[in-house]
Amino acid sequence: MIQTVIRLRNDLVMVFDDRGEQVTTYQGQYEGVKRDILKDAPPDAVFLNWFGSSAIPETVSREEW
Repeated sequence: MIQTVIRLRNDLVMVFDDRGEQVTTYQGQYEGVKRDILKDAPPDAVFLNWFGSSAIPETVSREEW
């Protein structure tokens, strides 16, 4: 199950489950995986953008992601 979704500045997406394990099925280029992630992610999933050089990604809403 999808728990955390991180979009990187190069438009790659990393997805993790509730155990912190990568969910490679949903990982890839943003435009290629966005629809499936938004369809399958539960309401409590956390969406993050990590565009800058900050050590901490920015939490964003599902709609903003």
